[in-house]
Amino acid sequence: MATTNDLKNGTTLKLDGGELWNVVEFQHVKPGKGGAFVRTKLKNVTSGKVVDKTFNAGAKVEFANVDRREMQYLYFDGDSYIFMDTQDYEQLPVSAAVVGKNADYLLEEAKVTVAVNEGNPLYVELPAAVEIVISQTDPGVQGDRSTGGTKPATLETGAEIQVPLFITTGERVKVDTRNGDYLGRVNA
Repeated sequence: MATTNDLKNGTTLKLDGGELWNVVEFQHVKPGKGGAFVRTKLKNVTSGKVVDKTFNAGAKVEFANVDRREMQYLYFDGDSYIFMDTQDYEQLPVSAAVVGKNADYLLEEAKVTVAVNEGNPLYVELPAAVEIVISQTDPGVQGDRSTGGTKPATLETGAEIQVPLFITTGERVKVDTRNGDYLGRVNA
């Protein structure tokens, strides 16, 4: 059992009956009057909810053992996404609920980070940007506008993003996986 003096950004705590929380920020505060305390910003590992929580300095907290492993995405079997550990080639099924919106940018053979606690996958972390092919988009019609416009485009994974009018079907583009923004063309 550790104390709040051992907190670092990125550590995972087990609080409130076994829920896992990542430490986003922490600050040790020693006011002139009264005891010291630790102010933290915690993010729930499963739901993504962010809360502020204050601990007394030196209070005991339970650290969770979260194993972050680089894995390669293999395929979707209808219920789960199957990932393979790049070190020992062990396959790990991850439910669609855990993968969530990341499925929009998940290509076969992509390298991702999977966080596991006690054999249970917690979340899947994609690279900040991926290169992906536009499977369908309508031709852009340049009208009378003062700035460049955008149009919807469907990616090879089925997700839809906004791209500039000059992008055509079959082009490879770079997309931000955090918000789905178009980042640019990829030259072959």
